[in-house]
Amino acid sequence: MEYFERHQGGERAILVSVSVNMLNDLDDEEFSLLAKSAGAEILHHMTAQRVKPDPKLFVGSGKAEEIAALVAELEAELVIFDHSLSPAQERNLERILKCRVIDRTGLILDIFAQRARTHEGKLQVELAQLEHLSSRLVRGWTHLERQKGGIGLRGPGESQLETDRRLLRIRMGQLKEKLEKVRQTRSQGRAARQKAAIPTVSLVGYTNAGKSTLFNILAESEVYAADQLFATLDPTLRRLNWDGIGALVLADTVGFVRDLPHSLVESFKATLEETLEATLLLHVIDSSSPDMLEQIDAVESVLKEIGADVPVLRVYNKIDLSGDEAKIIYAKPHQPERVYVSAHSQQGLALLRQAVQECLMGQIQNFQLSLKPAYGKLRTQLYALNVIQSEHYDDHGNLLLDVIIAPHKLEELIKKLHLPLHEILGERAVQFQAPLEEFEIKP
Repeated sequence: MEYFERHQGGERAILVSVSVNMLNDLDDEEFSLLAKSAGAEILHHMTAQRVKPDPKLFVGSGKAEEIAALVAELEAELVIFDHSLSPAQERNLERILKCRVIDRTGLILDIFAQRARTHEGKLQVELAQLEHLSSRLVRGWTHLERQKGGIGLRGPGESQLETDRRLLRIRMGQLKEKLEKVRQTRSQGRAARQKAAIPTVSLVGYTNAGKSTLFNILAESEVYAADQLFATLDPTLRRLNWDGIGALVLADTVGFVRDLPHSLVESFKATLEETLEATLLLHVIDSSSPDMLEQIDAVESVLKEIGADVPVLRVYNKIDLSGDEAKIIYAKPHQPERVYVSAHSQQGLALLRQAVQECLMGQIQNFQLSLKPAYGKLRTQLYALNVIQSEHYDDHGNLLLDVIIAPHKLEELIKKLHLPLHEILGERAVQFQAPLEEFEIKP
C-alpha cells in the first residue's frame, strides 16, 4: 500500500527568510538545501527583518504585497517560509499571495515523506503529517485534493483527506497503535541484547554530517549515503565484532536539523528509542561546517527533548576538509571526550575504535599473560578480540602473550573460563578485586 503521492517534477518556489530579534540568526544555505531536497525550483530567496512577527501575516503587510508582486512576476506556484506559521497566518498569506504557502515544518515533513522507504518510516511520517494538518482543518482540504501532489502536499492518501475530523482522529489512532507495536518489537530486541550484555553504540548528529558514511565503514555495510539533507531516514542496526570489546550493535539514526518539528520528534520516538537505550552515543559533527557550533546545539537540544541521558563521544568528521589532524582529546586520563576523523579518507578511524573501546570498557592497559598449554581457549578468545600484540614461548613451554585490553574485560574472560588468575597474571593479579578462589580450576 502506498502512503504517499510521489510528485516527480519540481515546483517553482519563492523562499522567504525573516530575521526576528527574538529568534536566532537563520541559515539561508541550509534553508535553500531543504527546499532543493524537496524538489523545489528556487526562483528567488527573499530576506527581511522584523522586531517581532506580525500576528496576521508573520511579515508586514508591505512585505506581503512585495512578495505577491514577485509571485505574479515570476509565476511562482509556491512560497516557502523558513519559520513555523500558524494556520491563520498561512490562510491570510495565501489569500494575499494567491498561491500555496507552506512553512518550515511542512517542508521538512514533505522531505521525510519522500525519503520514507520502510513500512515503519511511512507510518511515522504519515502520523506527523496528519498531526500537522489537523490544526489546519479550518482551511478546508480542497488545496490538498489535487492529483498531482507537490511540495507540502505529499502525504496521506485521498481517503484521509476528508474534512471529517472524526475520521482524521480515527486514522491517527490507528497509526499510533501500529507504531506502538513497532515500539514493542524494538523493545524486545533491545531486551534480548541487554540480557546478552551486548553494548549498543548509536550514531547521532546533524543531517549531512557523514553519519551513514562512517557507519558503512565501521560496519562494512552499504547503507545509502549521499551529500544531501536527510539521506537516511529509517534506522539501521548492524551487529559486529569490535576490537577489544567483542560483539557490539551499531545503530545509524535519522539526522537532526535546526527547529526539527516537534510532531516529527513525537512520531519518530520508536526510532529515537534506539538512541535512548544506547550504551554510548557517537555524536558525529561536520568539523568543516561554518555553522558547526549551531549544529552541535541543535543536536543536543533534540537529545535533551527526548530525554537521552547516555554517555556521548563527539566525533569530529570531515577533517580532510577542515584541516584538523587525527587525534583523541581526553577529558580525564583514559576518558575520551572527542576524536577527530575523516570517514571519506578514513583518517583517524583506528583512533576512533580505540576511543570507543575506552569509553565502553574503561582504561586500556598492557598485560603480559602466561598461558599453560591447557589454557588455549583464552588465547582463542583474545585473538577474536584482536587485542594480542605479540606472542612467544618461554623455557618451560608456557605461551607468553602481550595484550592491550581493559582490565575488567580480561577479568571477565578469565572468570568465564574458570582459570587461575594468579598463574596467568602473576603479581598483577592483585589489582583485581574479585577473590582468586572464583577463578580456580575446580577438581
